[in-house]
Amino acid sequence: MTTKLRDVARAQRTGYLVVHRLYQNRAVTVLMTIMALTNPGSRPGARPLLSDAARLPAAFIVAACAGTTALLGAWLGHGRHTDRVDAAVDARVHAGIAGHPKLLEVLAWLGDQPAIAGMTAILILTCLLRRRYRGAALLAVSVPSAAVITERLLKPFVGRTLLGFLSFPSGHATGTFALATAISVLLAGALGVPRAVRLAIAATAFAVAAAVAAAMIALGFHYFTDAVAGAAVGTGTVLATALLVDLLTQAWWRSREPPPAVEAEDRLKHVDADDAPRRQADAR
Repeated sequence: MTTKLRDVARAQRTGYLVVHRLYQNRAVTVLMTIMALTNPGSRPGARPLLSDAARLPAAFIVAACAGTTALLGAWLGHGRHTDRVDAAVDARVHAGIAGHPKLLEVLAWLGDQPAIAGMTAILILTCLLRRRYRGAALLAVSVPSAAVITERLLKPFVGRTLLGFLSFPSGHATGTFALATAISVLLAGALGVPRAVRLAIAATAFAVAAAVAAAMIALGFHYFTDAVAGAAVGTGTVLATALLVDLLTQAWWRSREPPPAVEAEDRLKHVDADDAPRRQADAR
């Protein structure tokens, strides 16, 4: 039993399992490779944010978000404040929820920058406690980046105003959709959570984000197209960051791994050195 425990411990260090067999009445040591123990993706900190199947759709969504934002910005820029789509949609939103001031106040607060920053900090701390370092990096980079793109780049560049303030894209929609997208990406890698629960949480996050965007329209602070552009910026920034984080961390893992031949030779040397005393004792 002690020998077996020692062999298992050695397998965890080297990636090889030492197995003793009898061949022609002689003890023979056999090395068996343990692939799962040496796979970086098996560790929570090294698990990719997006699966192989999700990366291509994510890239298409990023391209669609960027294209939508660029087209709307070009269409609505140069002093143009409203259009037929905004007039039609905004009127329906006002008629539907403008009569619920308390609800609108709560929804608007959820999209404020302090609330977004607080929720982001809580999610980052949760990722760190669960050793999901890629998730923490995703949140720490993507959510502030989306806010900077909206507030510092697009709003001054497009120049669309409402009530005397720059309105395109909506900062509230940017923040809430960025959080909803980040939560969905993190849930996709939460293997211990049932799929139905993950889908329900992701759908709820996007529903809340849409409600916040609608509340800002009902309060008269944004047009419908402002909300669409904000949702595109938030969603696209998070997915683009997830793709970049996965690319950089995979390159980092590869740079740390020695060439296969050298790695196998080094591990065999270590195993032989550890097993030498036992062979000497067997020989006696």
